[in-house]
Amino acid sequence: MVPETTWGRVLAWRLRRQHIDPVSGGDAVAVVRRLCGVQAQVASSAALAVAVRQRNPAPGEIEGALWRDRTLVKTWTMRGTLHLLPADEFPAYRAALGAHRFWEKPSWQRGHGVSAREIEAIVDAVPRVLTGRVLTREELVEAVVDATGDAHLREALTSGWGALLKPLSFLGELCYGPPRDGRVTFTTPAGWLPDGGGEPLPAEEGGARLLRAFLGAHGPATPAMFDAWLLRGATPKAVLRGWFHRLRGELAEVEVDGVPAVLPAEHLDDLLACRPSEEVRLLPGFDQFILGAPRDLEPLLPKAVRPRVSRAAGWISPVVVYQGRVAGVWEPKEGRPVVELFEPVPEDLLAAETERMAALLGVLQTPGAGPAPEG
Repeated sequence: MVPETTWGRVLAWRLRRQHIDPVSGGDAVAVVRRLCGVQAQVASSAALAVAVRQRNPAPGEIEGALWRDRTLVKTWTMRGTLHLLPADEFPAYRAALGAHRFWEKPSWQRGHGVSAREIEAIVDAVPRVLTGRVLTREELVEAVVDATGDAHLREALTSGWGALLKPLSFLGELCYGPPRDGRVTFTTPAGWLPDGGGEPLPAEEGGARLLRAFLGAHGPATPAMFDAWLLRGATPKAVLRGWFHRLRGELAEVEVDGVPAVLPAEHLDDLLACRPSEEVRLLPGFDQFILGAPRDLEPLLPKAVRPRVSRAAGWISPVVVYQGRVAGVWEPKEGRPVVELFEPVPEDLLAAETERMAALLGVLQTPGAGPAPEG
């Protein structure tokens, strides 16, 4: 008989697994690892997503991990958005996402104003011109134009948020380098990361590794839930089935308010024993607690308030979470969070959490929502 549980217990379990309740995260790499990446097109939100899960966050820790220790890597991954990833898990992400060759579709090429020949030339040229180099976007564009002899690529590569560079990220051939004079730079993981970014993995193994990690932090889940997080529903169904089948001996079934789902069997007893959360937490914009769940998950994000959280252009607001669900939004003003509630929450818990967030904002010296997205 398949065990049953409720979304209230599942959300409480996710809060615990994601180091939110209780606050229990280790260093930045450990937090990013547990969350299966941290969305990072707004750098200040990414820093706050890590810090809110740590007892003693350290200013500059993420920058040190990215540019000094190289234990984190910054590149476009899930859903085509910019993420921080653990460098030693880069091969799994590369393997799973690189098999999704969206740039080969004529509709994608037409939408970005390039031909199949031109995108093939970009994919070939970028790793060559970046080998042993760290280039700004402008320098990279000129190097690609010089290498291909195709001046038309200059306009295509400089428009938008780097859409024509994302195939290189999915293939594991491009990542961010250290900023130079306030500008982003790019380089190759093979030359930047320890051990050259690790040995390549088959797509089946990489996908199974990502699925295992995802279910351990964002489960229980269905294939559709995992795919929505990974590629907004674009993963071929046969590929999804293969990844789930590969882990069949490790997974346990559970019904969540009547919805069949799976999670790693090692966590089943913990999930079933988990009591609903009574805590109030403030989470930053683009937090994985929100992004790892389906956008239409009513117990987490009621339909009536969804537009206040999931906004235009993919913007995800900072949220107030009570009993595992979104109970409001907030924004920083003069270094303090200003809260707008959708429903009542305990005043004493909200006050304590507001003070904690104000202290974090002070430590990180960040305005919270941050500048315009990078990509």
